Amino acid sequence: MQTIANPWLWGGFAVVVIAALLADLVLMRHGGPHKVTFKEATWWSIGWIVLALLFNAGLWWYLRGTLDTAEANRIGLEFLTGYLVEKSLAVDNIFVFLMVMSYFAVPEEERQKVLVIGVLGAIVLRAVMIFAGAALLTKFHWLLYVFGAFLLFTGIKMWFSAGKEPDLESNPALRWMRSHLRLTDGYHGHALSVMREGKRWFTPLFVVLILIAVTDVIFAVDSIPAIFAITTDPFIVLTSNVFAVLGLRAMFFLLAGMADRFHLLPYGLAVVLVYIGAKMLLIDVVKIPVLVSLGVVFGILAVTVWLSLVRPAKGTD
Repeated sequence: MQTIANPWLWGGFAVVVIAALLADLVLMRHGGPHKVTFKEATWWSIGWIVLALLFNAGLWWYLRGTLDTAEANRIGLEFLTGYLVEKSLAVDNIFVFLMVMSYFAVPEEERQKVLVIGVLGAIVLRAVMIFAGAALLTKFHWLLYVFGAFLLFTGIKMWFSAGKEPDLESNPALRWMRSHLRLTDGYHGHALSVMREGKRWFTPLFVVLILIAVTDVIFAVDSIPAIFAITTDPFIVLTSNVFAVLGLRAMFFLLAGMADRFHLLPYGLAVVLVYIGAKMLLIDVVKIPVLVSLGVVFGILAVTVWLSLVRPAKGTD
């Protein structure tokens, strides 16, 4: 696997991520479990974006001293484009999280715990899939065409399913748990399971955590091929993914009351996936500059958000 990273870059990235996670776990949970306000979520979301941009600037500055300026610019743009794509796809992930937590009426105080585990799981899962994907692409270049076709199919499927509420009742994981596990009717504080008459019963919080984990897997399968269309460097792929995921918890609380206002965003994400899939299929025919891809992705998302705001969904103000 070819990468621009050396042990110092990997170490620096690890230190930043660990420090960021500790800050998130300690500061955002200051005062114990509580309902995260819109203002608090806004500031945390801005902070995560600023952290990603600072990392990008620091990486660019470092590479300017070891590579030529043009190469440093290209890699910096690859990180920025990958971060934008992964951050955008994370929004769709959040909408599913919202649906799951609303369906199971997860108490506000417990949502933070669920999201912490979801974020940590997403980071570990993406790391494993990225290194596996990079290793496979090194040996089998034709897998890029498979990824491209998969993204093209996913984008088309997302377009036609946009605006439709997912049927959680038909979820295979939920159906399996209901038929194989003893489930309590209500929550029991932070407990994932309780003992009743010598038998273990699982709470709705356990069910929610499993569904969030399944969602992480599904979205990782969608998002990892998308970033490989931009760069195959495992360092850039992993860092852009992790920084996009780090702000997932704050973004959840930020969008919790605004999901309906961005009702057209799934259509924009579908177009982005189709564009990236087509780019990957044509990778050996047409070389699209990273700056062009960044502009296309940003333009699609900006237009979609703007249209969502000027043309509200029915039933919203």
